[in-house]
Amino acid sequence: MASAAEQLAANLNFGAFQKATELQKRIGFTLIALVIYRLGTYIPVPGIDPVKFAASFAGQSQGIVGMFNMFSGGAVERMAIFALNVMPYISASIIVQLLGTVYPPWEKLKKEGGEAGRKTLNQYTRYLTVVLALVQAASIAFGMISQGVVLPGIPPLFFAASTIVTLTGGTLFLMWLGEQITSRGVGNGISLIIFAGIVAVLPRSIWQLLQQAQVGSVQTWQIFALGFVAIAVVLFIVFMERSQRRLLIQYPKQQRGNRMVGGESSFLPLKINTSGVIPPIFASSLLLLPMTAASFMNPATTPGWLQWMLTALQHGQPLFMLFYGGLIIFFCFFYTSVVFNPDDTAENLRKYGGFLPGIRPGKRTAEYLDFVLTRLTVIGAAYIAAVCLLPEFMVSVMNAPASARALGGTSILIVVSVTMDTVAQIQSHLLAHQYEGLIKKSKLRGGRK
Repeated sequence: MASAAEQLAANLNFGAFQKATELQKRIGFTLIALVIYRLGTYIPVPGIDPVKFAASFAGQSQGIVGMFNMFSGGAVERMAIFALNVMPYISASIIVQLLGTVYPPWEKLKKEGGEAGRKTLNQYTRYLTVVLALVQAASIAFGMISQGVVLPGIPPLFFAASTIVTLTGGTLFLMWLGEQITSRGVGNGISLIIFAGIVAVLPRSIWQLLQQAQVGSVQTWQIFALGFVAIAVVLFIVFMERSQRRLLIQYPKQQRGNRMVGGESSFLPLKINTSGVIPPIFASSLLLLPMTAASFMNPATTPGWLQWMLTALQHGQPLFMLFYGGLIIFFCFFYTSVVFNPDDTAENLRKYGGFLPGIRPGKRTAEYLDFVLTRLTVIGAAYIAAVCLLPEFMVSVMNAPASARALGGTSILIVVSVTMDTVAQIQSHLLAHQYEGLIKKSKLRGGRK
């Protein structure tokens, strides 16, 4: 038998959406915010020679800068005001969360601070975002000066100052915009901004692939193979994201007066991929943070070890795949430990009288939850790493076209996962709206005599 909530969810239709005015406003706000973001990716930083910069970018577009350009929705190749995107904010979030597990004062804020502690850590994240954005913007500004892509007649220091302020301001605006989408719109704002950038680049990548097939540089069978792989990857991602381990929770019977109450059972769902799309975004951000600034430096003045590092961390190189896969696996375990605490879950079950059949409440329950979650995370980490490294393997080993990176791996994982999360939130809003309608009707009927 389906529960009342499941039956109600099955009856959600377009008519329910028309009546949910609050949801319509949230979706409208989200769309307007994403349009503003996309417009900003076409406003260039002042003082740059577009022809020289295009030539400089073309020599680096197949490397890690190309990945950064994909996440920013093409803002890097145009050197727009949103060229840094939200990557400094993501990097700052990584650092704050890591310190929240090893730095005692922040660890105390995280565990015992409650809502106030969370707001304090969020404020630290914003401050650190400013610092990282300033460092990255300064590196890019002086790198462009050394490459000679600045228009003649503009003083270098003036160009550097204006570029640093513009790029840093763009990142801070996107950070604020993402927070507004999260609170006033639908979905996670930061994830939706990255999602919008990737979706904007996908049609151009497909068009480039078709053009390559037209001139004969790509075989027709390769296009069909890539299409088949992309569809298979999407189906695989949906299957894995929907998969979960359901642990039976039993509640004992209690006697209240002359009646026996309780004795019910429920399930504790544990997803295979508890960390969601965060690990590949975090891993990409950490790889992009130092390499983006270094890649804009003048090769004539770049140290030899840095040139070797830039070469070794290009797409398809063994060192890049090793670092990328290792960081993804690390952040899968790390972020899972952040969002799910077995000790707290076991304590909450004990407070409300719930228990896992055959397992003693308290410490033993926490140990069992940790055991199950660790096994699930191993599967989830292997799945995410495999999906993200698949296009790198196809390009470097199977000689697939470079456009394959945009049609699989990290980009498809982010697009599918964010879409599923956003649709789930929309369904939750519709469900809540229908429950409100039922409650209002019951009150009206109860008031009649």
